[in-house]
Amino acid sequence: MPRILDIIQAPDQRPDELVLRVPQQGWGDIRLGSQLVVGESQNAVFFRDGKALDTFSAGRHTLTTANVPLLINLLGMAFSGESPFKASVYFVNMVDMLDLKWGTPQPVALRDKDLGMVRLRANGSYSMKVADAQRFVAQIVGQRGLYSTREITDWLRGQIVAGFTDLLGETQAGLFDLPALVDELGVALKAKLSESFEQSGIIIKQLFVQSISTTEETQKAIDERAAMGAIGDMNAYLRFKAARALGDAAAASGSGGGAGEGMTAGLGLGAGIGMGAGLGGMIAQAMQPAMQPQQPAAAPQAAAPTTKAEITALIDSLDMRLANGEISESTYDRLVGKWEKRLAEMG
Repeated sequence: MPRILDIIQAPDQRPDELVLRVPQQGWGDIRLGSQLVVGESQNAVFFRDGKALDTFSAGRHTLTTANVPLLINLLGMAFSGESPFKASVYFVNMVDMLDLKWGTPQPVALRDKDLGMVRLRANGSYSMKVADAQRFVAQIVGQRGLYSTREITDWLRGQIVAGFTDLLGETQAGLFDLPALVDELGVALKAKLSESFEQSGIIIKQLFVQSISTTEETQKAIDERAAMGAIGDMNAYLRFKAARALGDAAAASGSGGGAGEGMTAGLGLGAGIGMGAGLGGMIAQAMQPAMQPQQPAAAPQAAAPTTKAEITALIDSLDMRLANGEISESTYDRLVGKWEKRLAEMG
């Protein structure tokens, strides 16, 4: 049964509701002489056959052939002015829509000068306003078939994310530079999207990029690079590791007791030296090209100090280890006492 709309209005449109269709489904039968009531913050757009036609601003309007000329022209001369015509009316909210959210549903790929290809997420907020209700209905409803507020805001969000992804490629900024550029990115993104949004009857009032974050995989790559940066000079780092291994071996050997303790300490010192040499050999082999045969590492040479110079050098090394807190005072006193006694015996 035809639904005749003698009074057309949308008094229940919420402040956050972009567009409201009357009737919600199908077409309404509208007669000339019907009353159209448009709220203070609304525009009403007549829609028929995929086209946005006559538009009305706030107020009460009586529909006549004078104020719906596009509808009358579309219907043609066969329309008598008395029979109802089929159309729908879209009430468009013309107020500022504030604090709308946007974000990347999937991580965005970015070519970074330091890490290569990285993936990141971004989110922010924006505010907008429908400036041209007829163009808005024609572009959003007529061409894209979007009716509900959620569908429309999803489309707007997709446009912002697409613009942000394109902007990242244009700026060519590195990942580590982006946190300092969020304000500039927001301004640039608004400028980039303004023209395309205006073609849909929308004005972007404000647009912000609030945060840029990395995925778990990208964060691992950042942590690895930070660790390498903390090491600094790789050769110095390897020498430091070899020296620590030498000291640990000497301390472990020197802490033992018994008649052979002095000889054990000397052997431990020699073993530590051999360990450092072996570590250096393995590193050198690993850095050789794959096509070159690797040379076998030299076997460690362990020998106890036998001359005064060697014993003096060992005592000096114990002094440094005590100063660095690597051995206890009791271990230091025991070892130094034994080796000083050995020096005294040698005359």
